Amino acid sequence: MESKFTGGLLGLIGISILQTLIIIFTLAIGTPWAVCLKYRWVTEHTIIDGKKLTFDGTGGQLFGSYIKWFLLTIITIGIYGLWVPLKIKGWVTKHTHVA
Repeated sequence: MESKFTGGLLGLIGISILQTLIIIFTLAIGTPWAVCLKYRWVTEHTIIDGKKLTFDGTGGQLFGSYIKWFLLTIITIGIYGLWVPLKIKGWVTKHTHVA
């Protein structure tokens, strides 16, 4: 079986610009939605062993976790922030499926 990524440079640039605009114009409150937008694009263009991936996460689902992680980072004077990328990766993986 073949594994490949089918996304193109223009698509990546477009998604990255849109993601940046969402974050800027919402003063970072829209970050969970921007993150989901990017991961959805990546998974829709990924084929593993001949099977497409899908991503079913939403910004609304991720928003609560973002608030929790933000508060924990403040409470621990930034230390919890070291774990946030791992938490995001775990959340993304939980919402990524083989079609």
